[in-house]
Amino acid sequence: MTNESEFFKQEPATRVRVLSEALPYIQQFAGRTVVVKYGGAAMKDSSLKDKVIRDIVFMSCVGMRPVVVHGGGPEINSWLDKLGIEPQFKDGLRVTDAATMDVVEMVLVGRVNQGIGFPDRIKPGGKRSGCAVRMAI
Repeated sequence: MTNESEFFKQEPATRVRVLSEALPYIQQFAGRTVVVKYGGAAMKDSSLKDKVIRDIVFMSCVGMRPVVVHGGGPEINSWLDKLGIEPQFKDGLRVTDAATMDVVEMVLVGRVNQGIGFPDRIKPGGKRSGCAVRMAI
């Protein structure tokens, strides 16, 4: 991952400034669980993906407990379309019937989770564990 070396290629003053700006947040959130919503362009652009993963590993190394929650709406809609299921939304929220839930699980667990590619990008100091959660309301 080239991003690790990019930081060290910066001028020392730039590195000090970046870490100084981050310090109050590191202190505020150390020991706390921090939820990171990972979606959109960062999931599609490999260089952004590497940067996001680097930052998540950094958060873990400084004592935060990052939990990554990913998106997948466009791919879910694509598969619903392929299967002839019309997506339903109410007030901007997806209305999920049983057939749609099956597609959502297939896409998020079987495709998006696997496609994120975290394991091959995580360097020493980081670890990955994944899970799928289905909530009934």
